[in-house]
Amino acid sequence: MSKRVLITGGAGFIGSHLARHFAEQAEVTVLDDLRSGHARNLDGVRCRFLQGSILDDVALKQASAGAEEVYHLAAMISVSESVAKPAECAKLNTEGTRRVLDAALNAGVRKVVLASSAAIYGDNPTVPKLESMTPEPKSPYAETKLAGEKLLEQYTRAHGLGTTSLRFFNVFGPQQDPRSAYAAAVPIFIAKALRDEPIGIHGDGGQTRDFIHVADIVGALAYAGDSKDMSGTYNVGYGQSQSILALAQEIIRLTGSRSTIEHLPSRAGDVRHSLASTTRLHSAGWKPQSTVSLGLAETIAAFRQLKA
Repeated sequence: MSKRVLITGGAGFIGSHLARHFAEQAEVTVLDDLRSGHARNLDGVRCRFLQGSILDDVALKQASAGAEEVYHLAAMISVSESVAKPAECAKLNTEGTRRVLDAALNAGVRKVVLASSAAIYGDNPTVPKLESMTPEPKSPYAETKLAGEKLLEQYTRAHGLGTTSLRFFNVFGPQQDPRSAYAAAVPIFIAKALRDEPIGIHGDGGQTRDFIHVADIVGALAYAGDSKDMSGTYNVGYGQSQSILALAQEIIRLTGSRSTIEHLPSRAGDVRHSLASTTRLHSAGWKPQSTVSLGLAETIAAFRQLKA
């Protein structure tokens, strides 16, 4: 009998990739209120889809029943929205996480894995980012992700529930929506390059990020869910940085685009450098299977297919 997994937020960008990964080897339940996810992301994925909120205890109980592993990705994911709606962000991300943990405990779940964020480090200029660094969250979104990590630790201490928090760095890949309010640099740059439109970069483009292909985020989530020894918090990145300008130039090259690069005004509060220390995750036995260049090639191919 295959294991049962629950993915909250499983119709979102990362969640749908995780559902696709597990679909052939487990019984997958997805709970998603489609606040920022899309049912179409699960087209062709063998899973039980429940449209509902993690704040709905009845839906959560139904979704958790029989699950051995819970991957908690449901959240308010926009930093700017969290600033505009801090109370709603706290309810969804912090209270929502507590409810997911309660439901997991009541259902006899073995392991809960939380999608956390490098936003927790704030704009501390120190790189690489170590899990042991003092958190400096600068937004309600980052505050709630940190609160979620602490809740997982409390449930492990108080109830013996297996938990792991993974701090994602800059995730990209197919199915990332360039039109979304939450759109990241990679899908926006690819969409513009394929249309030969100017690519806008804030400031000089020298700001660096640790970009990671969604395939490796999925791999790290599954590894953490399966592991009996991984508890606490782990960075998930490649431990390599790339400038925004170099990223845009590489996308123009890979797409054969006629796009030009336009420099826009710098964004207030934009973190200059972000880079993960991956020592802790690698020490736990996990190794990435992909790279930025492989991920870009796959993502560009997926975007071309959408255009066709």
